[in-house]
Amino acid sequence: MDERTRADVERAEAALVEHYPRLVRLTYLVLPPSTGRHRRVLTAHGLVQRALPRARLRRPDGGLPAQRGPAAEPGYDVVRLRALRLALAYEGRPLWGPAALPQVWGLRLFPRVGGAEELALDQALSAVPAPVRAALGLWHLEGLDEDAARSVLARAGVEEPDAAQRAAAQLDRETETGAAALLNSAEFDPCTVQTRPTDLLRRRQRVRAALALVAVLAVGGAAAGLLSGDGDRTGRPPTTAEQALDPGRLLRTPNEAWTDTSRVDFTAWPVRGRQAGDRELLGRALRVWAAPPADARIMTSAGTSTRPPDHPPQLLYAGQIDAVTVVVFYDGERLVRYAEPEGATPTLHFARVDDADLTSGAALVIGRGNGWMRYLLAPWVSDVGVRDLLAPAGPVHGLHVTPDAVTDRIPVPPEGGTGCGHWPAAQFRPSTRIAGTGVNPPFLLTDLNDLVPVHLTSVPPGGAPAARAGEATGTPALQGWARTACSLGTLRGAGVRSVDNWAFAGQRLPEDSGSATWVCSRADTWRGPGSVTLHFLPPTTRPAEPGRIAGRARDTAACSSFGAPVVGNVHWRAQSGKWYLLAAGSHGVGGIDATGGVRVSGHTNTLAAPAGRNAPDEVVGRLRSGGTVRALRP
Repeated sequence: MDERTRADVERAEAALVEHYPRLVRLTYLVLPPSTGRHRRVLTAHGLVQRALPRARLRRPDGGLPAQRGPAAEPGYDVVRLRALRLALAYEGRPLWGPAALPQVWGLRLFPRVGGAEELALDQALSAVPAPVRAALGLWHLEGLDEDAARSVLARAGVEEPDAAQRAAAQLDRETETGAAALLNSAEFDPCTVQTRPTDLLRRRQRVRAALALVAVLAVGGAAAGLLSGDGDRTGRPPTTAEQALDPGRLLRTPNEAWTDTSRVDFTAWPVRGRQAGDRELLGRALRVWAAPPADARIMTSAGTSTRPPDHPPQLLYAGQIDAVTVVVFYDGERLVRYAEPEGATPTLHFARVDDADLTSGAALVIGRGNGWMRYLLAPWVSDVGVRDLLAPAGPVHGLHVTPDAVTDRIPVPPEGGTGCGHWPAAQFRPSTRIAGTGVNPPFLLTDLNDLVPVHLTSVPPGGAPAARAGEATGTPALQGWARTACSLGTLRGAGVRSVDNWAFAGQRLPEDSGSATWVCSRADTWRGPGSVTLHFLPPTTRPAEPGRIAGRARDTAACSSFGAPVVGNVHWRAQSGKWYLLAAGSHGVGGIDATGGVRVSGHTNTLAAPAGRNAPDEVVGRLRSGGTVRALRP
């Protein structure tokens, strides 16, 4: 039934070749995520190659030659529909057999790793059926509207295309950044892949044929020399890659180097841990880093490469943490934590830490469990304790630290949004022995599910953003963090380096209701881009009452030393029951205009006007230097 004339097949083949990456990406999305990325990559390529229809052996219409005019169904539509049918048919079926061709022996293929948002979307996609994934792909990868997508889904055999599109729309709304941008990222591109070897020992055991054995020995012999770290016995010098896997070449910083150095970062950390001299353990950790086994768990902070070592890294720790053997390396750009639970497969965690400093290089997460974690401390940390950000007047509870600089267990911040109950943060006091720094104030770090904690800072009212950020250990800073800390939960796993609270405006409220503060929380990542959240903090009798989110923005310079002015607005209810539109702008905003449900203009950086609770609004700030800036949306 699917057979076409030779002209149809030629058009289909041309469309397949021209749009091959699009077709493979769509097919990869529809295939079951539970089967693993390696198998999905191979199967997606195999199904698209099988989607080419076959030509009939006889001429249609009584033997007349097929006309070469425009086809009723374009070639691309043919191969897309066939590929979609094949992918939908694999829901709940193992991805093996002829459909999984082409096969790749000895290697595992993975699309490039994305960030926390891509991972969250991939997890959400694994929880919905294939027709829902197909609907998203037709919208965001193929650019079809709902009517066209419904038609394609129906022709592909989906029994309820409308239900599939409704579920897809719901998932789309729940995706904070938007599924369109994420589905077009490298995380979902099976044509741009990374390679890793399979289990080399098991593969050798299964090779029996003489010709295959010769091939394995030819390739595997060189690999064995590389992985053993012993080099070539013929006398040739070891290669750079072999040196990187030699535990005897690991860099080790002297214990007291941190007291007299121009770089107060991870390069100044000495080696800690009772197994720092265990060459067998260190070699094993390096080999797993270079070629992770198929069942190894790999975790990455956003924007961090998982490439193998290309030079001997620095050793920071090797020892036992809560019955788990842990090794930590630093290669000048990344921290790599190797964890080897007893009787379980190893875990690798990669985190980007380039350009660290005295605060952001003060600790790393050396162990983690259910509701707790431990820090490994920098040598310049003289004292550490834990405080609850939601109790700004509360005490700092001291922590016991082992001789290897590992802390007691510290509670992790709870999951949740508004009203999170408590938010632990560690308060560090640096040593005065660091050359040239003098007396250093204490600083706060908090855990956001990454390998390195996040530095919390604050700018007081009237200060300039970011460039003059101070430590968040003073009373005003702690009071501000008590009302904004719960919003940190949205930043988990995003590779955040620091978060700064900047009180960019104060505002007298209508009806003599006191004063409110407008705060911009800026999160800067290790990879560069930052995001901001605007908070409106009205007067309250409860120190930890969360403020209201007044606006958000991603990949922005707002609220930084390089950023443009910022404006936020909220609808606020006075004690009388009357609703007002409130707006405020940062330095540089000389006036604010509001349109929509209310039309009003002000000539300062704050605005208050009566307005209905749900009245639409469009708020724009006028800059003193000329130009305008729109208010951020929640």
